[in-house]
Amino acid sequence: MSKFKKKAAVKQEIPTSSMPDVVFMLLFFFMVTTQMRETSINVKQQLPEATQLKKLARKSLVAYMYIGEPKKTEQWGKEPKIQVNDVFIEPKDVIQWVNSEKAKLNEFERDQLTVSMKVDSEAKRGIIADVETELRKANARLLLYSTLQKRVEN
Repeated sequence: MSKFKKKAAVKQEIPTSSMPDVVFMLLFFFMVTTQMRETSINVKQQLPEATQLKKLARKSLVAYMYIGEPKKTEQWGKEPKIQVNDVFIEPKDVIQWVNSEKAKLNEFERDQLTVSMKVDSEAKRGIIADVETELRKANARLLLYSTLQKRVEN
């Protein structure tokens, strides 16, 4: 009779040699596709609430303007300020800002520019009225007031 040898236990391991490649590809993918915030907001933002809201169709045609008390009051004072992009501007500079925002768009889209105003609920109406007047002079007629959605209690 012949003797049969027992087979050694077979190890079935998962090959992990390509795992670092996969991890770095995923990391690179998310780094490329993630959009970071373009502007760091330097004014306080406590947005008012509203019950009837509408979403925008094309956010690429929106220019954001923030109005509120500066976060660093010792540096910029306590009066409400207008922030666009990463700088503070005065109401008289709104026309120049609108024209520079329109210049970034295609010629046929320039009349579709929407100015989104994110105004602190504690901001005074005077600065808002001044900005609205300057926007009319700049022919920026599409104006959007950003708010939070109010929760309706049953």
